[in-house]
Amino acid sequence: MFSVVGATLIAVLGWVLTLVYGGAEARHAILVSALVAFVVQLLAFAILRLSADKNVIAGWGLGAIMRLLVFAVYVLVIVKAFALASPVAMVSLAVFLFASTLVEPLFLKT
Repeated sequence: MFSVVGATLIAVLGWVLTLVYGGAEARHAILVSALVAFVVQLLAFAILRLSADKNVIAGWGLGAIMRLLVFAVYVLVIVKAFALASPVAMVSLAVFLFASTLVEPLFLKT
């Protein structure tokens, strides 16, 4: 269920970002950021679910560290390697990661 909600949230936010940032180059950067964010969020949520019974804070912290490291690698390596529009790529990845992190607690009580 988290993957469906996360994908929907990222898709809606991606659409909004395409309205803010026009052009094909910006849309490509937003799409790549959306794909990266979705995969990272699924991995982080899996870590959180696996650790929820023993130490939910440690799982959430590990997911946060993973997101930060992925963001840094994305900005320093991926954006340049794929010649993405740098500001759009950074903003969109940050928005996707932040927004989808906010919905995680809704799925921990299941």
